[in-house]
Amino acid sequence: MSLNKRNQAQIERGLIKHLTDACESAKGQIPGFVWLTHSVNFDTFPASLKIVWVFDTQVSKDFALADGEARFMVERTAQALVDASINVRQVANHVFYDSEDECQRACGGNWAKRLAQKTPGRA
Repeated sequence: MSLNKRNQAQIERGLIKHLTDACESAKGQIPGFVWLTHSVNFDTFPASLKIVWVFDTQVSKDFALADGEARFMVERTAQALVDASINVRQVANHVFYDSEDECQRACGGNWAKRLAQKTPGRA
């Protein structure tokens, strides 16, 4: 079933609101975490939904994942999706992790390019 522009905009607004809440709650709890973003192709929604948690450095990302923070990030993502009335199977399959320095190294800091060409690392 195809989503019309109005439905797409409504979903987008909900994602932004609830993922922003998840982001703000994580900033004080996960050292090195700086922001998150999402991408989606509405032709294949919700399967195409990708949420990327971004760290300041690769070292910070690796430390957080080694310290078990991936579970927290997946739980916060799952709650944001529930709050936005989005149902996906296996939330962890939609969650990715990346870092500012890796984007700078690989794409000259161009996040649009990085998100379009690559699937950021998993835990």
